[in-house]
Amino acid sequence: MNRIAKFYKVSNTQFGREGYENIILPRRATAGSAGYDFIAPYDFVLESGEEIVIDTGIRAKIAEGWVLVILPRSGSGFKYGVRLANTAGVIDSDYFNADNEGHIKIKLVGGNKTYTVKAGDAFAQGLFLPYGITEDDECTEERHGGFGSTDISPKNP
Repeated sequence: MNRIAKFYKVSNTQFGREGYENIILPRRATAGSAGYDFIAPYDFVLESGEEIVIDTGIRAKIAEGWVLVILPRSGSGFKYGVRLANTAGVIDSDYFNADNEGHIKIKLVGGNKTYTVKAGDAFAQGLFLPYGITEDDECTEERHGGFGSTDISPKNP
């Protein structure tokens, strides 16, 4: 099994809220689990149709050629209809050095019933996946910002 990443806490300053002492690094539930469970550092309640951003207090140092994909836990989607606002979060290997310390934040959208999470409960999961690039890729740009900072669309060259 490839060991390609390590989780860390962001600084207390970057976390910027109560619950820093409750931050638990993501971990797998069983030796056969593919996903690393993200643990809530504080209580939250998500009502149907509501959106909430969870400050995880977590950052991930990821080897080049790998990405961390954040997904809802199967049970929360199946039982409560909870989903991620962006469907799946993509954490690039260079995000670790972003200006926001690579702070992983997870935005959830409420489903068909109230979803209550206590500090210490798992509420999302992350999968490490390899990726490739095209043969003619010559990108040399470096990341500085956080969310949405790598937009290269024509309106944002």
